Amino acid sequence: MHLKIPYKGSRSEAVSTVKRALTDGRAQFADKVQIHTETWAGDTLNFDFTAQSQRISGTLAVEDGFYVIDAKLPLMLRLFEGRIEKEIGEQIKKLQ
Repeated sequence: MHLKIPYKGSRSEAVSTVKRALTDGRAQFADKVQIHTETWAGDTLNFDFTAQSQRISGTLAVEDGFYVIDAKLPLMLRLFEGRIEKEIGEQIKKLQ
């Protein structure tokens, strides 16, 4: 899955927004999501987690004006890729 989602504000604000959302999400979904990897390399988040017995890994890069998400979805979730993309876009809009 490859997404490019626009954001408003500076790159540093966008990185802070992602970090804050991750902190909030960990608390909210602690019983539903197992995080294997969550590391930052500059403005790029490398992630790997399991949710509903489905393992998802990839990157979220914060570029000038855009979040770029590249994720490897298991076959089961690829069937819902359009719906997942739409939900991610809606959640990012709520963060701004």
